[in-house]
Amino acid sequence: MKVIVLGAGVTGTASAWYLSQLGHEVTVIDRQPAAGMETSFANGGQISVSHAEPWANPLAPLKLLHWLAKEDAPLLFRLRADPAQWRWGLAFLRECLPGRTRHNMAQLIRLGLYSRAVLQALRRDTGIRYDHLEKGILNIYTSAAEFEAARGPARIMREQGCETTLLDPDEVVRVEPALAQSRHLMVGGSHAPQDESGDAHQFTRELATRAAARGVVFRYGSTIRSLIETGGVVEGVQVASTGEDAIVREEVLRADACLVCLGSYSPLLLRPLGLRLNLYPAKGYSATLPVGDAAKAYSMSLTDSEYKIVFSRLGNRLRVAGTAEFNGYDTALNPVRCEVLVRRLLQLFPGIADPASAQFWAGLRPATPSNLPYIGRTRYANLYLNTGHGTLGWTQACGSGRAIADIISDRQPDVDFTFTRG
Repeated sequence: MKVIVLGAGVTGTASAWYLSQLGHEVTVIDRQPAAGMETSFANGGQISVSHAEPWANPLAPLKLLHWLAKEDAPLLFRLRADPAQWRWGLAFLRECLPGRTRHNMAQLIRLGLYSRAVLQALRRDTGIRYDHLEKGILNIYTSAAEFEAARGPARIMREQGCETTLLDPDEVVRVEPALAQSRHLMVGGSHAPQDESGDAHQFTRELATRAAARGVVFRYGSTIRSLIETGGVVEGVQVASTGEDAIVREEVLRADACLVCLGSYSPLLLRPLGLRLNLYPAKGYSATLPVGDAAKAYSMSLTDSEYKIVFSRLGNRLRVAGTAEFNGYDTALNPVRCEVLVRRLLQLFPGIADPASAQFWAGLRPATPSNLPYIGRTRYANLYLNTGHGTLGWTQACGSGRAIADIISDRQPDVDFTFTRG
C-alpha cells in the first residue's frame, strides 16, 4: 500500500520507519530541508515514562492562578481572542478532575512503557547512536509542597509498572553527585532508573537516513497546502515546492492512505475537512551549552519539578529545557524565559558552564487538554492521525509510530491504549 506521511519530525519519521517495516511504500513530506528540524530539534532529550502525571491534575488550577501574568512562570497563558485557546482551556479544567487525571496517567504510562521498549529494540536492531544514556531520570524537589504532592503520583506509577523510588536529600546527592553544591536546596527526589535520555534531533536524522536506505522517500522543502477529499476518502495531498530555478511548483501526491504527523499544525490542515482536534501549541524553550567544568557537570538526566525544567547530558553538551507558553503559533524567543533556564542551571550547578555560550531555541509542542495524543483513525476511511504528544513526543515516538503502522495495516497494536477512532 502507498502511504503518505505528513511531517518528518521524530513522530513522523518513526511512523515511516515502521510502515516501511510492514512492507508499505512510504513517502514523507516536510517543509524543512531535513528531518527533525522543528519541535524535535532541541527538546529536553528525555525518554521519560515517569513524567506521566498530566499537566491537567487537581492541583493545576490553583497553580495557574498563582502563575497568571508572571513572565517567568513555568506555565504561562497569554489569553487571546482565540476560540481554540478558550475551548482548549475549558477542556483542560475538566481534565483536572481526580478521576480523569488517574485515567490519563494510566494511559500515558502504558504508552510510555511500550514506546521505551520499542525504542530499545530498534537500538539493538540498528545500532543507532544519538548520545543516549541509560542512567534513569532523577526528579529533584526544592519545594516541600511539591515533594509531598509527588507521593500519590509515584504510587500510581509503581502500580502501573513504572519503577519510581522516593529519595531523601542525601540519597539524591548519592544518585547524582554533581548536586552536592546545591544539597542545601533539596527536600527530596524520585528516581526512575529505567528511563533514558538522548538527542531527539540526532535520532530523527539517523533514523531518516536508515529509512531512506530502505526505500522511504523523503520530500523535503515541500509545503503542504491541503488535503483533497472526495466522498469520505482523501484522494491526495496538494503540495508546493521550489526548485533550483526558484520556480514554485504545485502538485498533487496521491496514495492509498495518509498519516498526519504535523504536531501543532495538524488542526490547521484538518479543519477544512471538518475534523476539529482539540490541540493547541505550547511553546517550550531550551538552552544548549558546552560543558565548562566536567567535574561539576551532571552525568544523567534530571527534572526540576518546581520549575518544570529538565536537564540532559548529550555527550559534551548540556541541554536545559522546559516551561510552556500558550501564545498561539508565535515562536519568538522571550529573553525572560530564556534567562530562567540558565539562571536555574547555575543555581543548581555553580560553575558548570559559561552562560554566554548558551544557544537558545523555542519550539511548539502539540498539547491536548488531557496530555493524551491522537493516535488512530479518523472518520475518513484512509486518513490517520499520530499527533498531539505534548511534552512526551520523544518518549512516545517509537511506540506510537509502531502502533499507527499496525493500525494502518489492519493489525492489532501490542499496547493497551485508547486509540482515536473516527
